[in-house]
Amino acid sequence: MTNYTNLKNLILTLSLLFTGVTNAQEAVDYVNPLVGTDSKPSMSNGNTYPAIAMPWGMNFWTPQTGKMVDGWAYTYAADKLRGFKQTHQPSPWMNDYGQFAIMPLTGKLRFTEDDRASWYSHKSEIVKPHYYSVYLADHDITTEITPTERAAMFRFTFPENENSHVVLDALDKGSYVKIIPSERKIIGYTTKNSGGVPENFKNYFVMVFDKDFESTKTFSAEQLLEGLEIETDHAGAIVSFKTKRGEVVIANVASSFISYDQAELNLKELGTDDFDTLKQKGRAAWNKELGRIKVEGGSIDQFKTFYSCLYRSLLFPRKFFEYDLNGNVMHYSPYNGKVLPGYMFTDTGFWDTFRALFPFLNLMYPELNAQIQEGLANAYKEGGWLPEWGSPGLRNVMVGNNSASVVADAYLKNGNNQNYDIETLYEALIHGANNAGPLTAVGRAGVDYYNKLGYVPYDVDINENAARTLEYAYDDFTIYQLAKALNKPKKEINLYKKRSLNYKNLFDPETKLMRGKNENGEFMAPFNPFKWGDAFTEGNSWHYTWSVFHDIQGLANLMGGNEAFAAKLDEVFSLPPVFDESYYGFVIHEIREMQVANMGQYAHGNQPIQHMPYLYNFAGQPWKTQYWVRETMDRMYTPAPDGYCGDEDNGQTSAWYVFSAMGFYPVCPGTDQYVLGTPLFQKTTLVLENGKEISINAPKNSASNKYVNALTLNGKTYSKNWLSHKELMQGAVLDFEMTDTPNKTRGTKSEDFPFSLSNEK
Repeated sequence: MTNYTNLKNLILTLSLLFTGVTNAQEAVDYVNPLVGTDSKPSMSNGNTYPAIAMPWGMNFWTPQTGKMVDGWAYTYAADKLRGFKQTHQPSPWMNDYGQFAIMPLTGKLRFTEDDRASWYSHKSEIVKPHYYSVYLADHDITTEITPTERAAMFRFTFPENENSHVVLDALDKGSYVKIIPSERKIIGYTTKNSGGVPENFKNYFVMVFDKDFESTKTFSAEQLLEGLEIETDHAGAIVSFKTKRGEVVIANVASSFISYDQAELNLKELGTDDFDTLKQKGRAAWNKELGRIKVEGGSIDQFKTFYSCLYRSLLFPRKFFEYDLNGNVMHYSPYNGKVLPGYMFTDTGFWDTFRALFPFLNLMYPELNAQIQEGLANAYKEGGWLPEWGSPGLRNVMVGNNSASVVADAYLKNGNNQNYDIETLYEALIHGANNAGPLTAVGRAGVDYYNKLGYVPYDVDINENAARTLEYAYDDFTIYQLAKALNKPKKEINLYKKRSLNYKNLFDPETKLMRGKNENGEFMAPFNPFKWGDAFTEGNSWHYTWSVFHDIQGLANLMGGNEAFAAKLDEVFSLPPVFDESYYGFVIHEIREMQVANMGQYAHGNQPIQHMPYLYNFAGQPWKTQYWVRETMDRMYTPAPDGYCGDEDNGQTSAWYVFSAMGFYPVCPGTDQYVLGTPLFQKTTLVLENGKEISINAPKNSASNKYVNALTLNGKTYSKNWLSHKELMQGAVLDFEMTDTPNKTRGTKSEDFPFSLSNEK
């Protein structure tokens, strides 16, 4: 009887292990917001912080271990918390803006960030997308947070103490606080930012308590003051209470980029709900979005990794708009400082996110992406340029003109079903493609050279010139695609098609790699394909050679045909992870992350090469894609605090995993196609916004059965190495027959290869 019971329990355990999301265990329960937080400047395992937020929320909250100047706001290895910060930070490298911190404490009044800090443990920390709880050991206080899009509710559980306090730190670089005891309220603003804001930038906040204040203080930097109001470089407020053991104090907080009155209006998002009701609503909001993709037949760690990546894919770009009294959408413009009607989104870098994050939104959230497109049109009208990296306004980071991809892909995939000003956006693309902007990361640096010579020269003092050339050529392809869809003049269409072939100008027939070229037409010398930076951006020639998303067949032809092309792909994985860091003068973290990954020159921790494993499909060797995609999913991602292999970057590296786990990937945004890989789960169900469903079935899938032996689409044998977005949006059933042995006959014919411009008829 005992043996039977043990066997029964084992079977039950295994069945739970290999089922999917159940009613008892919902999608949000698998999310670990701490994935990627075990990072530091010299080694990124994600460079994330736990974002306690609603999907795409205007305001995030995070526990703060770092100092107020530190982009690493929360690091897993830290021992102490300095506060709980409202944050808009998209990346530690970009740092924050509009931030302020809240910290409860007991006993002697300590308000500076070091003095008020408390020891804490991950063992007494609960971290969910919609809820955070932690025990502050030095103060004997439990702090809980649950947010809405623009507000949040704090629940502080105090001990018995004559001196219980809450500090609101508006931080430095210009701030203001005012305590209003009769209303149990603190109001104020912070101007702290890291750039990309107009001169009148402020983040206005309001904080309301449910308990009368016993006493109040303000402070300026390290000086404690008696007044109720202060405007200075570094302002803060302290309210104090007498508390009984286990007494709960609630604090509601909201902010606005528009005004105090708007902050008060945003506070009404909390309604009359108590903490637990609001927490449950937040949980339901996350489950609604996460639950639109249901995975079954995998390990618990695979579920956790998938939904943690999906959570990260639903945070950026953030909503940078608010609602007036009548429910109308309006925004503070980070471009001209005015309050204007309409949508605005920010905190994303298109160099990263054009690749997979925005295609993911086009697949699963086309209505949201239509709002994002309206926001981009507003950005152009208000600032004269499309942002390539917005946080919140224009930032001078990275290269390329990849707003073209983001705009074109959205319209080409869903434009006919959405209503926004595509003509203004097209005008913005043409403007950006033919002008150098006010910053080198806006418009096109070196545009005159590019338009005249067909490349940005190496020797004209424009850094990362080869990377710029390759990205401009791809961006020109997306403009060409959009111009056709909008029936623009033939001459204009042909111009951008011609420019999209400019990648050929940097192909070196000797090394069969991309190489910087001087203004006189000669390749730069000496050439080291392992040299990071210089002609390339955060990578080397082995990474950027594959940045011909739109014409892989053309690239293969330059290399000597499909066999030679596939052999060159093989070299990426077979070469040792050697590098030349001399351009930087030190080993940047992206280099170190490639080195320790032990996948040769494949640097999955950075974006330029993330699509490269899928390129075997263009050369008739799809089984190699299946092998390397599964290897990358298995080796480079975990649900642990060190779970990424480089910067997560606003959902891009996460969206790579989400797409890859579903079994396909958008190699070339701006086309209708997704390139096939290998599904991770035995069953995946996507509920589309239009009500249709995509069912992806792979019942024999396992760790060893990673190869696709056969595929049927809607019951019919399907031999192609790609899927059509248009067809998927009508609802589809994909049945994968998985095996542990590569099928070297399926997908090997040229008619089965994905789109390449060279094959366009």
